[in-house]
Amino acid sequence: MSIFYEDIEPGDVAEFGEYEVTEAEIVDFAERYDPQWFHVDPERAAEESMYGGLIASGWHTTAMTMRMLVDHHFAEAASLGAKGIEEIRWRRPVRPGDVLSVRAEVLDKEPERPDRGLVRNRTETRRDDGEVVLSMVSLVMYARRSDED
Repeated sequence: MSIFYEDIEPGDVAEFGEYEVTEAEIVDFAERYDPQWFHVDPERAAEESMYGGLIASGWHTTAMTMRMLVDHHFAEAASLGAKGIEEIRWRRPVRPGDVLSVRAEVLDKEPERPDRGLVRNRTETRRDDGEVVLSMVSLVMYARRSDED
């Protein structure tokens, strides 16, 4: 672990990830967790939905975002999990073929206990055309360095 609470400052911004969304993954996720017809039935969704085609569940978009966060940040961070999400918005539909990436900004931080601190982040997930498809504000706990470090 190389990123501790002390290494994080308000205003820090990181951009990363490249996640290609597939129709099969959209349908599989939705069949398991959010089986609404516009997530599981490409033909009906294309003909009848206000979205004009199959779209990913917002929860799936959130899960894809989390995967990129873990792969590109939390895998190297002394993260202790999250306390919650203050705000989440699914701003635009995610479709098969979209390529997603993440922009994360540290809004503020506060020490919570001698062994950990709390960091408030704004995360945006974007399509390759720059459109924001998801935005959220989350509260993440990070380990603090011990006095011996």
